[in-house]
Amino acid sequence: MDLIFYIAIGVMVASMVALLCAPLFLRPARHERRMLDIVKSERPDLRTISDKELLREKVLNLARAFHSRIGFSGDDKLKAKMLSAGLRGSNTKDVYLTARVLVPLAGIAGGSFIPGSTFMWCLVFGGLGYLIPDIWLTRIVKRRQKRIQKSIPDAIDLLVICVEAGLGLDQALLRIGQEIKVSHPDLHEEFMQINLEQRAGKPRLDAWQGLADRTKLQEFSSLVTMLTQTDRFGTPIVRALSRFAEEIRTKRRQRAEEAAAKTKIKILFPLVLFIFPCIFIVLIGPAVLSLMQTLGQ
Repeated sequence: MDLIFYIAIGVMVASMVALLCAPLFLRPARHERRMLDIVKSERPDLRTISDKELLREKVLNLARAFHSRIGFSGDDKLKAKMLSAGLRGSNTKDVYLTARVLVPLAGIAGGSFIPGSTFMWCLVFGGLGYLIPDIWLTRIVKRRQKRIQKSIPDAIDLLVICVEAGLGLDQALLRIGQEIKVSHPDLHEEFMQINLEQRAGKPRLDAWQGLADRTKLQEFSSLVTMLTQTDRFGTPIVRALSRFAEEIRTKRRQRAEEAAAKTKIKILFPLVLFIFPCIFIVLIGPAVLSLMQTLGQ
């Protein structure tokens, strides 16, 4: 009876894992999805889709429905967070949602092997497994924001040089995106995204506002505000960009000075906990040993 019970649990877990991993392994190729979108209608040529493709689409829909039923369908906040992390792949959302289910199950399975208070360890590892994907995504977003923030002053300086040389703002942005591809790949991706959006017909200010929303950086928000005021009041773009570049350099210098000032406080704890005891041992240790030897005699 116990063997049948364990077999049933194993089949249930295997079915759940297969259902969660279906969007990763059964996703159609890009050209297959394009053809499927073209023929996915009530027209008679729907019969041109093979049975394998129809079965794959049904399995994918079943997996998406399962994600939605258990509350892991994702929302606009998750999509914006993935864009902020630079994850623009077609399967990143399915990977994240699958990890939100598989990692807690793995944690529960690992906690079940710990003898003594097994239920408590299962709850602890399951909770940690539920939080790990979100913590990982948040760390990626913060690291990418720091990299972009460090590269903004150089990009603004290049933008000022290109505009002063006679290029328009859009052409200068494209040129800068090509120049910083190796040194600042994250900012290169964002500038190319702006270029693609403008080619698709999106207004310039809306494309820049989308950049500010994706990166969630104060520098880009200020840049969008400056461009809006320049476009509204007719201020020369070169003068506005020069002032903005100077402000950006000033803020970068202030951040460096602030970080240098914080090091005095941060170094106090390792100084007290690690360096001072070693100094005391070196200075007072021989005297203490001599005193103990004298008292012993």
